[in-house]
Amino acid sequence: MQVVLVDAGGANLGSMRQALLRLGVEPVLSADPAVIRAAERVILPGVSTAANVMARLGELDLVGTLRALKVPLLGVCVGMQVLFEYSAEGDTPCLGLLAGRVGPLVPAAGVRVPHMGWNRLEPVRESPLTRGIAEGAFAYFVHGYAAPVAADCDLACDHGGRFAAVVRRGRVAGAQFHPERSGAAGARLLRNFIEAGL
Repeated sequence: MQVVLVDAGGANLGSMRQALLRLGVEPVLSADPAVIRAAERVILPGVSTAANVMARLGELDLVGTLRALKVPLLGVCVGMQVLFEYSAEGDTPCLGLLAGRVGPLVPAAGVRVPHMGWNRLEPVRESPLTRGIAEGAFAYFVHGYAAPVAADCDLACDHGGRFAAVVRRGRVAGAQFHPERSGAAGARLLRNFIEAGL
């Protein structure tokens, strides 16, 4: 199984690689469109802003490549957010692979933004991507923007309001949390992505 980690400058590339190695998968780190097109699975990590990630993808000539992929694609954190049509973070048009707009989390009494730390996952619908992740399992989040709970949502989370924690439509999927830092739940999500053939 050839798994490519897209090198779009995300700070979590090393930890994502280690998480995949623990599953017995040695990923290829690449920003080469030809290598990405030849992959069997593609993961787009992101620890930055939507504007920075989209600018970097544009510089690398990867926007069209990712939009045209025929194999499963998993976006992680900001990598998930840029799968949508638009992000309010930096007023950024995104890849448009998923319908909807990403907006800011809203601070409230007892609710800090950005959302940093462990939070519970809430099942929304059955999914090959989330099979084996227990209801109420914890995952690790670091973000100030999120996608709404809509038709493509598999798992939700609540931090001052519900938001999409895992999304999936066809071959395109995303995790708002960091599977590489989320213990058993994160490992299961990555294994499911590699094995499920979305």
